[in-house]
Order: sequence, then structure tokens, then C-alpha cells
Amino acid sequence: MATTTATTTTVLHCRDPLNERRVDAHFAAEARQLRAAGGTALLIDHDALLAGDAERAVAGVPDGTGAVWYRGWMIPAGRYAALDAALRRRGGELVVTPEAYRRAHELPGWYETFAGLTPVSGWLPAGPGAVPDPEGLAALAAGLPPGAAVVKDYVKSRKHEWDEACYVPDLADPAALHRVVARFVELQGEFLTGGVVLRAFEHFVAPEAAAAEVRVWWRDGAARLVTAHPDSQVAEVPEAALEPALEPVRAAVGALGCPFVTTDLALRADGVWRVVEVGDGQVSDLHREADQAAFVRILTADQAPLRTPARSGTTPA
Repeated sequence: MATTTATTTTVLHCRDPLNERRVDAHFAAEARQLRAAGGTALLIDHDALLAGDAERAVAGVPDGTGAVWYRGWMIPAGRYAALDAALRRRGGELVVTPEAYRRAHELPGWYETFAGLTPVSGWLPAGPGAVPDPEGLAALAAGLPPGAAVVKDYVKSRKHEWDEACYVPDLADPAALHRVVARFVELQGEFLTGGVVLRAFEHFVAPEAAAAEVRVWWRDGAARLVTAHPDSQVAEVPEAALEPALEPVRAAVGALGCPFVTTDLALRADGVWRVVEVGDGQVSDLHREADQAAFVRILTADQAPLRTPARSGTTPA
């Protein structure tokens, strides 16, 4: 895999849908930090890529760009592979290969590597709009510990519709299980990714508690940045979320073998930090108060120290 430096790092950003010469507003500050660090920000058409036209998506990328990172909105694994193929036809390539992207982005790719660190899970492949039959769901539920579970697809949940499309109070209630799964599939619509996943429910510290969930950013197997989860209302990260809590996670990230990974850690009620999600760092959101310069250095620097957000009462640089 090619190694990038501060003077040669190139990142593909999603363009603004209303202005094809400008980076999407959600990632504009990151692009400014990248340029300030000596990197290059190029634009792709995310809408065209999702529509299946990878050639049009990369029409503004110069030939011969070499190895590039992507930083933008989520891309289905198949479309990501099409993006890489289109870039290769122009003399470029994604630093994160399509195989590595799928492995980090979709739960079946990373689950076995993180077994023991994450809630017990099972899944059934399914396309958009396809609700698994009650018998199949019952068989899937039988592989989980008795009790409650959470429903999601290979990438996302509907946690904001907790009672109707996410949480199953008792896996032994097949009618309730089927009802929640059916509603989840309905709400996901065309965006359902891979299939239906059931994950054993674990009791975590209340979400309103400070930094009850944190996001760790890994580059080449090393933890480079720890931030609050994007949904958190605070930017603090407790010391307990760092060493030694990261040591078993570090081993799993190394075994996964992907160059840019995020792990979301939640503090369980018994005081144990658990991995609740793994993702590809290119499409993982950054907390609004995170140090964006430190984030950009994950991509532009070969080595960077572990950084945490500023403590309460201060503003990140």
C-alpha cells in the first residue's frame, strides 16, 4: 500500500450539490485544514456515484493522481469498488482498497475479529424491502443470549426510532421481533445495507452522561485520535476510555488489517468499555467540536501522537 506524506496527500471530497466547484459544506473545514497542511483536495460527485455513474463521479479528478483517500458521505461497498475502478482507469487508486473498505464498513466483515469485545450478533442477508420470515428470524434469535436485542443492518441502525424499529424487549416474542424488524426494513427503504442484524442488548451508561460513548480513530493499527461520539452533546473524553481500555481493541484493529478505522466504545453499566461499532474512517463522522487539524494529520502524517479533545471549559484548536 502506498504511503502518503504531508506534501503529497490527496483527498477526494464530495462536492457541494449546489456548487460543483466547492466542497460539501459538511467537510469544507476539513478540506481547508488539509490544504493548510500542504495536501490536495479534489472533488467527486457523490450523487452520480450512488446513481451508478462512477465515470461521471470522477470526471473532475485529474489523470495520474496516484494514491488518494476518500473523505465524505457513506458509499455502499459496491459503489466504492466502482469508484476505485474508475480512478484506476485514470491513473489513480484509493489507499483503502475496496476489500478493506467493506471489511471495516460492514458488520459481517469485522464482527469475528472483535468477538468478545462487542455484543453477540447474528445476521441474515436481505435486500431493500425484504423482511425475513418469522421462522428465519426465530432461528437467528436462537443464536443470541436470551433477552433483549437491537435491530440494525450491516452498517446502520434506527436508534432514533428506538421503540418501533430498533429495540426488541424479548427475543422469545416472535411477533414483536418480526414487527420491529419489518418496521426497520420499511424505514431503511432503499438504503438497507446487506441484510438484517440482531445484536444482544447490553446496558450502557445513560446517553446523557458525559462521554458515555467515544470514537477512536486508528491509522495503520495505531490509535491516532480519540473524540466524543458525533451524537454526544459534550466533547470530553474520560481518561478511562484510553489506556488500558484500548489495548484489547488495538489488537483487534491490528488483526482486521485495514488502514483507516474507527471504533465506537460505550461504557457498559458494569464499568467495562465495549465496542459497539466499527467503521471505515473515511466515512465516519467527526464530532463538531473535535480538533480538525489533529484529524487531518491522521491522513497527512506518517506518525502522530494520540490526541483527545480539550477538557471542559476550553475550545479545541
